[in-house]
Amino acid sequence: MSQKRQQWGTRLGIILAVAGSAVGLGNFLRFPSQAAQNGGGAFMIPYFVALVLIGVPLMWMEWTAGRYGGGFGHSSAPGIFQSLRQKNRFIKYFGIAGIIGPLIIYIYYVYIESWCLAYAWYSLSGALELSSANEYVGFLQKHQGVGNGSFFAGSAAAFLFFIITFATNIWVTRNGIKGGIEKLCNWAMPTLFILGIVLAIRVLTLDAPPGAPADQNAINGLGFLWNPDFSTLSEPKVWVAAAGQIFFTLSLGMGVIISYASYLKKSDDVALSGLTASATNEFAEVVLGGSIVIPAAFVFFGTASIATIAASGTFNLGFVSMPQIFAGTPGGSIYGFFWFFMLFLAGITSSISLAQPAVGFMEDEFNISRKKAVTIFTIVTFLLCQPAIWLLNKGVLDDLDFWGGTVIIVAGAAFEAVFLAWFVGIDRIWEEMHHGSLIRVPRLFKFVMRYVTPTVLIVMFSWWLVEEWWNVITMEGIAPENKPWVLGTRIVLVIMVVILVFAVKIAWKGRNPKTYVSRER
Repeated sequence: MSQKRQQWGTRLGIILAVAGSAVGLGNFLRFPSQAAQNGGGAFMIPYFVALVLIGVPLMWMEWTAGRYGGGFGHSSAPGIFQSLRQKNRFIKYFGIAGIIGPLIIYIYYVYIESWCLAYAWYSLSGALELSSANEYVGFLQKHQGVGNGSFFAGSAAAFLFFIITFATNIWVTRNGIKGGIEKLCNWAMPTLFILGIVLAIRVLTLDAPPGAPADQNAINGLGFLWNPDFSTLSEPKVWVAAAGQIFFTLSLGMGVIISYASYLKKSDDVALSGLTASATNEFAEVVLGGSIVIPAAFVFFGTASIATIAASGTFNLGFVSMPQIFAGTPGGSIYGFFWFFMLFLAGITSSISLAQPAVGFMEDEFNISRKKAVTIFTIVTFLLCQPAIWLLNKGVLDDLDFWGGTVIIVAGAAFEAVFLAWFVGIDRIWEEMHHGSLIRVPRLFKFVMRYVTPTVLIVMFSWWLVEEWWNVITMEGIAPENKPWVLGTRIVLVIMVVILVFAVKIAWKGRNPKTYVSRER
């Protein structure tokens, strides 16, 4: 490698960056909605079981594999997988999932992220002081561009905020690991937590609207979310929902953690650092995420409406219900700004992590400068972002989310768990994980990593194949007028995969994997 490899500046920096990747919109919107719909407090039983059996073990394996592959000059899954099994010439192609998955999510996530920035501005400007729920729904639809026309029917402001958000992501990514990503996360994550705590305190001290019943208060709102309905534990869907929430909240199987961990030194700890990053994410999700949206909605809308609101979906919870609540409270514009700016920070610390695998792949495997790699990434992703913006009401964004945020990640994680535990070998992973470790992981987790985590992930993916595969292929449930657009989206995704296959092939042409030598770090 002719370029000097980047590194993190501090251990706190990598912890905050990985936590920032994990802490996203789902922590504050999806988690409380899932918990409320799946047994309340009882949901936390399968949730924590999944955390112990899937989340933490796979997290440790990803940190370990990433740090090891970074010693060979790789920071994306194809190179990291190849460094772990140098004699297998094909293993690097399976790592493509660790590039294409984050890339697909990035090209629609940045647009959603821009809504948060726009709504933060709308809160301060007074534009969100509307008079009815229908007006809030209409305002959101206008901003999203989901009018009656075939293409984008939103405002110029919506596209402007996308440009600002996209440019900010690129600027941070261009400044590198230490000067961009770490620097942003070092202030964005503490700010996010401060805003979250302020909002939680405000929600827990909210007064119900005049004439509301005496029991319509924040404490009972917490009760709605946390009082357990143990009968739901016999329902398989509750366990699947809990496992899915853990899986996605920790950014597992996305190729992001192994990319970030590749910039560690050989002697840097991964066991305690990974656990700390995961715990930071869990605090944001369970403590803060569980103390804002549902309790606030309970106080403002009451018992009769809360179940419907909890099931109304991420966008309605965040962009319709919450603005209504803040508009009806003293200082609502300020608290509204806090809410949406907190979501924006959660979004951007996640989206910059989604860019890193693709940028790192170009840097490492084609030996080009970061600025050139980011320039290529900028051009490609800006073009790929457009369908999610202009064709949102044609199902394009939903289909991108399905493939990038569900299928590829789950399939990639299942392969990753089997590959690391069985083909690389759990003994080798265990030894590498404890090199430079500040804690000793209980040996029980060695058994869990080898047998339990791969089995659970294989079962999850197999269950999806059996239950959903045919419906997906036949586009069941998609409106007939939207099918051509969805089909076009899938064709583009296939082309992206083919291009990455050729890119990997070209990058490794003429190389002999056996000659790789770990650099001194």
